[in-house]
Amino acid sequence: MAFHKKFTDNNRDRQNKRSNNRKKSDGYDKKSARPHKQDFHNKDSENTVENDGEFVYGKHAALEFIASGDVKTVNKIFLQNGLRGDLANTVQKFARDHHLVLQEVPKAKLDDLTDEANHQGVLLTLSPYQYVEVADILAKAKAADEDPLLLILDNLNDPHNLGSILRTADAVGVHGVIIPKRRAVGVTGVVAKTAAGALEHVDVARVTNLADTIDQLKEAGVWVFGTAMSGEDYRGWNSTGPLALVIGNEGKGISTLVAKKVDGMVTIPMIGHVQSLNASVATSILLYHIFDQRHPRVTKVDAE
Repeated sequence: MAFHKKFTDNNRDRQNKRSNNRKKSDGYDKKSARPHKQDFHNKDSENTVENDGEFVYGKHAALEFIASGDVKTVNKIFLQNGLRGDLANTVQKFARDHHLVLQEVPKAKLDDLTDEANHQGVLLTLSPYQYVEVADILAKAKAADEDPLLLILDNLNDPHNLGSILRTADAVGVHGVIIPKRRAVGVTGVVAKTAAGALEHVDVARVTNLADTIDQLKEAGVWVFGTAMSGEDYRGWNSTGPLALVIGNEGKGISTLVAKKVDGMVTIPMIGHVQSLNASVATSILLYHIFDQRHPRVTKVDAE
């Protein structure tokens, strides 16, 4: 059966009660659709389950979703170690065909995530957010008769950083943000809360391969720039025209493969003792430089 719940700061007991009542009215089996009893997080982002979305588990619910669900909402698929047969084959093919993250885990982990419900060895985690395609972002810019302005976030892990970046992106007129499916934070309740309404106006696309996506953007006439300590001083950077800005991981920066794909690198010079800035702060500085060049200040001239 499927389990759906969006976590907020409200009292969880009241939410559980409302959720269970809704499921009963929809014909859900309480024993096979229960809230998980704790957050599941591992330092390896491949082993992270966001607690702000929806779980679908059990054979029939999983097969139903595979047959008719929206594949763009899938964050990750968990399959029990050693599971064989038609269910396992179908789930593995679904993940392979759609380039989804599939992780095999012990039964105990699935028991924990589903609060020991009858998961039958399979669990899908879904995002509450509806992602778009990169082509949709480019079409949005074209419809507005504007040069595309995109942000590419290379394996950003902090949901608060992502939320803050989305907020700034909306403020300066970014047409869309691109994030990877693997090893990166997705759009969760924490992200939405931090973004303070920006998600209603900034589209987010989630892609399988950032390097391939950069190639596609270049073919569409978009210039792609990354950030690095050895880059060009951003104060002299010409950021007009169709543009995508790549922001790297909080600790490791831009990945090697992505760095090889960009057209150039820019840097934010610093004279203090700290040699790096928070990802959302650095993004804000660079986005407002772009804003200044795209929307130059008009000086009012005295009629006299």
